[in-house]
Amino acid sequence: MAPALSLSRQTLSAPHRLAPEIGELVVHTVAWDPQQRDNEDALLVHLSPHSCVLTVADGAGGAPSGAEAAKIAIAAMEAELKNDPEQLRLSILNGFETANREVLNLGVGAATTLSAVELRRTPEGIVMRTYHVGDSSILVIGGRGKLKFSTISHSPVGYGVEAGLIEPEEALHHEDLNIVSNMIGMKNMRIEVGSELRLAQRDTVLIGSDGLFDNLRTHEIIERVGARDLTEVATSLAQLASERMREVDVGNPSKPDDTTFALFRGARLGHRS
Repeated sequence: MAPALSLSRQTLSAPHRLAPEIGELVVHTVAWDPQQRDNEDALLVHLSPHSCVLTVADGAGGAPSGAEAAKIAIAAMEAELKNDPEQLRLSILNGFETANREVLNLGVGAATTLSAVELRRTPEGIVMRTYHVGDSSILVIGGRGKLKFSTISHSPVGYGVEAGLIEPEEALHHEDLNIVSNMIGMKNMRIEVGSELRLAQRDTVLIGSDGLFDNLRTHEIIERVGARDLTEVATSLAQLASERMREVDVGNPSKPDDTTFALFRGARLGHRS
């Protein structure tokens, strides 16, 4: 089955809702300054009757051809998922490998993050597995506001936070926040694959670029998710991220960047959202 949505170098005027068989899904992508340059983020949604794959790429702004690298990465993932839609894990891993090879072949030092969430319907509910290279993050938030899962950013600051050496608030203002140590376009690229996680009925999966996560604290994201309508959640997250970027406040994070994310919530057993 062809992907439901593939976006590169584009900006949406508002969050966009899709209707996968296994739940509900809202996506959004916006350039920091669409009047001056392309959106260097890219997004792919691949659907089948019993599964959904969400992929986000964030082209490295400090490297040449960041937007092109993100576009290539998403196109590689799209092609692999089309080629073998029944073997999702293998197709996703092949997508990462193909993306890395093709970005390296540009020969200009281009790089991009690449993160993917595989979601499958089983008789017991929705099962999730994550794959990522870089710092485009993936969260699972419970309906009562509990953070159930979070990927570790492949960056000095991300590792510092995970080790307890850097406080989360300090990380948002850290001088090395823009350094990413593992990216598509590196010869020693490595893919981090998460374990399977079974989602509860009201869990929300959030995958996004650092335009979102570098401007909002984790608890601010959680507070806006909960069990609220996903379009409302997406609108609220995008608005706050934009406000932070444009109105510098010493007490709040502020990092102008393109912002791309997707929100997924599984259908109740026996029902379609």
